[in-house]
Amino acid sequence: MKIYLLGNIADVQTGPFGSQLHKEDYVEFGTPMVTVEHLGNRVFTKQNLPMISDSDKKRLNKYVLNEGDIVFSRVGSVDRCSYVDNKHLGWMFSGRCLRIRPRNVVYPLYLYYYFCMENTKQFIRNIAVGATMPSINTKLMEDLKVPLPTMEMQQKIASILSALDDKIELNNRINENLELQAQAIFKSWFVDFEPFGGVMPEDWRTGSLSEICGYSKDKVNIEDLTLETYYSTENMQPNRQGAVQATTLPTIKQTTACKKGDVLISNIRPYFKKIIYCFADCGCSTDVLCFVPNKSEYSTFLYCALYSDKFFDYMVAGSKGTKMPRGDKQQIMMYPICIPSTEYVEQFSKIVAPMLEIVYTNRLEANDLAILRDTLLPKLMNGEIDVSEVKI
Repeated sequence: MKIYLLGNIADVQTGPFGSQLHKEDYVEFGTPMVTVEHLGNRVFTKQNLPMISDSDKKRLNKYVLNEGDIVFSRVGSVDRCSYVDNKHLGWMFSGRCLRIRPRNVVYPLYLYYYFCMENTKQFIRNIAVGATMPSINTKLMEDLKVPLPTMEMQQKIASILSALDDKIELNNRINENLELQAQAIFKSWFVDFEPFGGVMPEDWRTGSLSEICGYSKDKVNIEDLTLETYYSTENMQPNRQGAVQATTLPTIKQTTACKKGDVLISNIRPYFKKIIYCFADCGCSTDVLCFVPNKSEYSTFLYCALYSDKFFDYMVAGSKGTKMPRGDKQQIMMYPICIPSTEYVEQFSKIVAPMLEIVYTNRLEANDLAILRDTLLPKLMNGEIDVSEVKI
């Protein structure tokens, strides 16, 4: 291992100042510009991506991303970063971000995984300046010490870790496709009425959400829950990405009980679109709404109805509070919804329920792979695991 300062093995660049690019400069079609909210696990997320014009991209070409770049959050969660692969080549990064461009002495993916180590994250959090809004700058990052093994060792370590992340990303893409299919069927049958010539069948009607579900009033003892069966707004993931394992259980004696087939939605900042379909009995915090279908055959139908952008827009419109908006429970139950015949609800469930089972299984596997990756990461970086025989 040789110790290098980051500034000697990579170029560190902050994003464009606010005076260089304004919100009104964004266009409907153009080059995506990633900001803090788009920094996901290795890859960028794509929700609400701002776009800039070709002329602005040319003017701000020093902020164009290349494959192998690493993008950090410059303010707030300063330990968050994503890796730029060939699918995101040519994208831009905003002034709230900081770009690291590795030089030839370091393998880019190895450097990314070095930044993913908890010790490195903690160090970056410690050097950040500002109490209420931590921030990092080029000077602070350039002075970060990075131990490097040989280039061959860097590539082998990165290949092991990236193989796990590749599988996680594949599972996520499969799940995204399945969720889109389920939503397409729901919209076709119960919104656009395509099987019926675009007209709602006579024995169907428009009603309110309260006619097919209610809120859970049952309680479960905390001692009967585990980190895998407890959901709160902290471990539920934004943009309908399920949930990760909880880090702690609450100190209260009881919390809301949830059953298989229930639907959970985070009631804090509903624009984050955090939603879970319960595949087993579990519990949730008071900041999470547990929707219980009035009939078991409505569970899949209910989930797809609540999954839609239309529902979350409705929930956001009725939310109360500015800094920490919460959904209005009474207003939510007034959400207008199609009440179809039991026959078509059951047919829909037969088609979609197996798809949701696959999504659930893929998420469990992805969580296990993430735990394995995070367990291997420090051991590989510290040389505790010998990779000399690994073939790339």
